[in-house]
Amino acid sequence: MELPNISIVLPVRNEERYIEACVESIFKQDYPADKMEVIFVDGCSDDRTVELLKAMQAKYPQVRILSNPDRTVPYAMNIGIRNSTAPVIVRLDVHAEYYPDYVRLSVETLLSKEGCENAGGVVETRGRGFMGEAIAAMLETPLGVGNSQFRISDTDAYVDTVPFGCFRRDLFDRIGYYDERMTRNQDNELNYRIRKNGGKIFLNHRIRSIYYCRDTIPGIMKMGHANGKWNVITMALVPGSMSIRHFVPMAFVLSTIFLVLMVLLTRSMLWGGLLMLEWGAYLLLDVFYSYDIARVKGIRFFPVEFILYPLFHFAYGTGSMVGLMMLPGMKGKQAKK
Repeated sequence: MELPNISIVLPVRNEERYIEACVESIFKQDYPADKMEVIFVDGCSDDRTVELLKAMQAKYPQVRILSNPDRTVPYAMNIGIRNSTAPVIVRLDVHAEYYPDYVRLSVETLLSKEGCENAGGVVETRGRGFMGEAIAAMLETPLGVGNSQFRISDTDAYVDTVPFGCFRRDLFDRIGYYDERMTRNQDNELNYRIRKNGGKIFLNHRIRSIYYCRDTIPGIMKMGHANGKWNVITMALVPGSMSIRHFVPMAFVLSTIFLVLMVLLTRSMLWGGLLMLEWGAYLLLDVFYSYDIARVKGIRFFPVEFILYPLFHFAYGTGSMVGLMMLPGMKGKQAKK
């Protein structure tokens, strides 16, 4: 297969800790360097991100730096795509590093699979330091991420969504650009539109990247809260774009609150029994997955994982509840793509 020219687009904002490793992993790809342009779209960084990128331009002239005054990811992607010059777009993330065959396999998969409009792969989650490693381990279990195939799959399949993605440039002329209302979940929304318009999304498990997760408890709770909030908002703005698994933490938090209130109001053993049953099942899962991680990584991980799961799930669930309260203010917002 003759490989086409490609435009790699990366939103970036305040990523001085990760930018150099990301750039190096891009230029270690086995894709022909003379067929790549790499577009970084900066959302008004106030750290050394742009300074570092400019320094790397001397070594890698394929690097282009564009400005994104609106700061958020969908604006950045649209700016990058509109300024791209190649027939294939590869969307990457600066918080990640990429296996040397990542780009080539993405392009080959896109061009070879029947009906494929987006090709992607599996994310290996990693963390820095002990807490980062513990959080990464949690996010690679079914209790941490549900049935998210791009985190746990070891097979190839047509799927609902993939992280990042590889697209033909003309896709965006046909179905529209990224929805700029979506501060988060813009990939889910775009993949929903792809499916709605008859396209397919293919996950090739050999396409692999390493994503660096938050490495503090406040950081992962903040992320969970924001994800939970935007899952609800996204579902309201674009019905059908999110799956049931995205709302399980909210159901868990709401049911816990409801059962606690019923116990306090009625003093009934029925409600108390249901509360004990729910939390008993949850704690059994918590113990099982925490032990499974500790068995591989060491016993010191057990108490941390045991605490991380409920903290993450409650942050996620309460974020979804906040999203519900925000919905009246979101009504009437038109898609901007």
